[in-house]
Amino acid sequence: MQYRRLGRDGPQISPIGIGAMSFSDFYGPTTEAESHAILAAALDLGLNHVDTANVYGGGGSEAAIGSFLAANPGTRDRLVIATKAGIARDGDGNRYFDNSAEHLESELDKSLARMGLDHVDLFYVHRRDAGVPIEEATENLARLVASGKTRHIGFSEIAPASLRRANAVHPIAAVQSEYSLSTRAPELGLVQTCADLGTALVAFSPVGRSLLTDHPLQARAIPGLPFLAANPRFQEPDLSANLAITDRFRALAADMGVTAASLAIAWLLHRGEHVIPIPGTRSVGHLRELAAGMDLALSPEDVGRIETALPAGWAHGDRYSTAQWVGPERYC
Repeated sequence: MQYRRLGRDGPQISPIGIGAMSFSDFYGPTTEAESHAILAAALDLGLNHVDTANVYGGGGSEAAIGSFLAANPGTRDRLVIATKAGIARDGDGNRYFDNSAEHLESELDKSLARMGLDHVDLFYVHRRDAGVPIEEATENLARLVASGKTRHIGFSEIAPASLRRANAVHPIAAVQSEYSLSTRAPELGLVQTCADLGTALVAFSPVGRSLLTDHPLQARAIPGLPFLAANPRFQEPDLSANLAITDRFRALAADMGVTAASLAIAWLLHRGEHVIPIPGTRSVGHLRELAAGMDLALSPEDVGRIETALPAGWAHGDRYSTAQWVGPERYC
């Protein structure tokens, strides 16, 4: 396996990681045992990067990771663990963002306790607080590096210009953003800026929230998944249009003798050595499909065929609803 680097001076990590939002019930019900099975299979496959957050399942994702580590002594040293904070809720349940030093350290302490750790390898600001200059938020993260509670720092869903400002204060090991054949906005500057600065671009939802797989979610499943039920790409008539368009991609993958998920991962890995997909899954079998994408060598002709099947801008509907867009930074 050709390992990649988490930032300019960070640890070597597998080409893909595990997005542990799936260890909560975000995409459907799961169990701790299923999450443990995925972590065990990941280690068997050579995958060593696990990404979670304090808000995934109200801490449930981190707790599942912690119980796996406790039940499997020695596995901590084989894993590069990332978590995030910065999303909070008031007494009425309304969401807001907090990038203060006090909030970030308090939430990181809780995350460490849930996972049974004394430090994480990477700690992100999950969403920017618009009232806090990014230089100040970066300084708050840098204090956590100095304290030893995290080895490296990052941001999720920020613009290229914000990344440059942050990196001028302290090296930013990673920026997390949605990036896939269905969401190519990072190519409007973020992919390039990350490469220039030596920052890893950690790509979440790399198989388009199932659209780029052999078994995409169908309309009957969407009402039971609150995030997708509110997401434009999974509402009609956009969902039917997206399923019909991605049939071309599934047919191409079959013609190439691979699964659609494997091909989607392979395409992302060919976007740059600094691009690190973190697919989530509740299935060991699906994990193996995703990991198989690491072994696919795509020729320029293969890439051309993929992008003919799914040209930039093919998706119907915005990637977020108006409410879901609160927090991520837009850029062009």
